Amino acid sequence: MVLSVSRMATSRLDQWLYLIVCIVGLLKAEGGSVPITVVETARAKGAVCLDGSPPAYHLERGSGSGINNWLVHMEGGGWCDDVETCLSRKDTYKGSSQKMKTTMGFSGILGSKQSANPDFHNWNRIKIRYCDGSSFTGDVEAVDPKTNIYYRGERVWQAVIDDLLAKGMSKAQNAILSGCSAGGLAAILHCDKFSSLLPASARVKCVSDAGYFIHGKDISGGFHIETFFGQVVKTHGSAKNLPASCTSRMKPELCFFPQYVTQTMKTPLFIINSAYDSWQIKNILAPSAVDSKKAWKSCKLDLKKCSASQLQTVQDYRMQFLSAINTGIGNSTSKGLFIDSCYAHCQSGSQATWLSDKSTEVDNTKMGKAVGDWFYDRSAFEKIDCPYPCNPTCVSVDSES
Repeated sequence: MVLSVSRMATSRLDQWLYLIVCIVGLLKAEGGSVPITVVETARAKGAVCLDGSPPAYHLERGSGSGINNWLVHMEGGGWCDDVETCLSRKDTYKGSSQKMKTTMGFSGILGSKQSANPDFHNWNRIKIRYCDGSSFTGDVEAVDPKTNIYYRGERVWQAVIDDLLAKGMSKAQNAILSGCSAGGLAAILHCDKFSSLLPASARVKCVSDAGYFIHGKDISGGFHIETFFGQVVKTHGSAKNLPASCTSRMKPELCFFPQYVTQTMKTPLFIINSAYDSWQIKNILAPSAVDSKKAWKSCKLDLKKCSASQLQTVQDYRMQFLSAINTGIGNSTSKGLFIDSCYAHCQSGSQATWLSDKSTEVDNTKMGKAVGDWFYDRSAFEKIDCPYPCNPTCVSVDSES
């Protein structure tokens, strides 16, 4: 009996070990163990996270035909707009490289499998970790000894880019600056600067996923998001680091909105966004600050739970969004657009939405194919989906901003 139990235990242990080996193998195949690189030399430049720790990124090296191609993707994660909210981030992975996991899985636009990411799978693929709370735009020299918060997002971005340039990106033949949400906004704000740092002979383009935050009207008729972004810019001292082609024309806080920045951008830009972006519906259209009675609480969580009048307001927001797209890049001949009607936020980082059998489609085309065709000039892609709830291919994605 003892022997039988022992054999059963051994058998189960073997099964567990086999399962673990399979999972580890799968993670490695999908880039599940991409190690962190901490840029220790950045400290000397004052390029540090909110808590004063050095910035970090994850790099998976390119191979074969992709060895001189670089895809730099910036992590998202919202913003902090005052001392209190920045303090709340300071001792988390959103404010300290010391709190970040040492490995990260890559998928979607960063994926390493040729079948799942045919155009970029063998590039040098980088994810810059987000630890400053300003979409990599802040730069305040003074540090209050009471809080010890460092507002240095712009320096962080430059320090990481300098490190990558030294590792071979200075010889790039093809390059993309991309990002999701707050990182997608950062991709727009830094796009022309990124291009200027690379060889003139390189093909350089930018991709913003869920980063086209609009200067939109909320349910009270006001512009709560303008106040919020204005406070972010003020707290982090961002004004001097926003594109001069925008700040020379209007007040700096408005240059946190892509629709005003993209008007004068020179580098080709592809926008991946839902016209019903879940973060924007929750925080630009119906922010809690102007919904004191919580009338929109259920609707914001699930559009199927909206009343008829609420759904009409949501449809009107789509029109605001499409108008902002037209204002920003309507005249651009190099733009790419993948504007779906899914209630989602951040779609390029997931294999399920990027390029799989059941991925979201717009005009019968999956996101990964649309971006690849546009980048390599195989074909243009400027498609806007029909109004919600028309698209049966929508995949539920609601990543952090």
